[in-house]
Amino acid sequence: MQSFVGKIAVVTGGGTGMGRELVRQLAADSCHVAMCDVSADDMAETLALALADAPDGTKVTAHLADVSDEAQVEAFRDGVVAEHCAGQTSAHINLLFNNAGIGGGGSFVADPRPQWEKTFNVCWGGVYLMSRAFMPLLVASDEGHIVNTSSVNGFWASLGPTVSHTAYSAAKFAVKGFTEALITDLRVNAPHVKASVVMPGHIGTSIAINSAKAHGRDPKELTADQLQEVRARLARQGMDVIGASDDDLRVGMQMQAEMFRDSAPMTAAQAATVILDGVRAERWRILVGDDAAKLDALVRQIPEEAYELSFQDRLREGNVFDFTRE
Repeated sequence: MQSFVGKIAVVTGGGTGMGRELVRQLAADSCHVAMCDVSADDMAETLALALADAPDGTKVTAHLADVSDEAQVEAFRDGVVAEHCAGQTSAHINLLFNNAGIGGGGSFVADPRPQWEKTFNVCWGGVYLMSRAFMPLLVASDEGHIVNTSSVNGFWASLGPTVSHTAYSAAKFAVKGFTEALITDLRVNAPHVKASVVMPGHIGTSIAINSAKAHGRDPKELTADQLQEVRARLARQGMDVIGASDDDLRVGMQMQAEMFRDSAPMTAAQAATVILDGVRAERWRILVGDDAAKLDALVRQIPEEAYELSFQDRLREGNVFDFTRE
């Protein structure tokens, strides 16, 4: 798919971050776009930004939907058909970007089951439900492409030796495996549809802030019980917060989330460009960021060491990640 002109794309998580930038760049290329998100306000901002740069006649629509809820996903699909497929001989879309995701539920042992499952159900369940709902529309097209966002945590299930990261990593491994399996499945059953798995490193997005809000843990509004959990988690990571007040911790959590967004080596706009270039080139495996490429090479080189303390030193030596900032 060398050109997106006149194509129809569906983007999840279009309200912020990479989703927003995918919507903007696709629309600027005269691609019609339907996005979903759980925030109407965020999508309204995306919509205004996208239409400001889009050529006349480009259609961009916003739909409220939680991708972990099948009824909402199916309502989103029906809305896309109604608004984007009117007049078509056979309703279809050309591009599906399963981009929505949240963090949380790091520990399978210590974290609450609802938090773990919410993270897993958005990051993996959302990809599954969206693919189920929209695959027939992709197959009905002359040419289609499904693009699933995994993560470097789809090939390395860690955030360092002192931070549990099970829900997100399990989900992103599932996304990676599913997409790789689709390559053969589509070649056999729908060869005009391609599949790509996207594995970003540290990208400047609001995922940390949005994830906290999704779990009812807005840093500015952490309850006494939640702050106790934060203190325990920081203590496990070797941080002394005995002298820190509750307000100090709230401010610190907010600053940490903002730093993740603002100090990233790659912006969301740059990441979206890499993804779209990868789609045009029909690359099934799209690593986003130098850190992702370096980490991928290192994990493949010494997989048995990937979860040992010594691996942390290799990451620092290779200037891959500095987890002291996380």
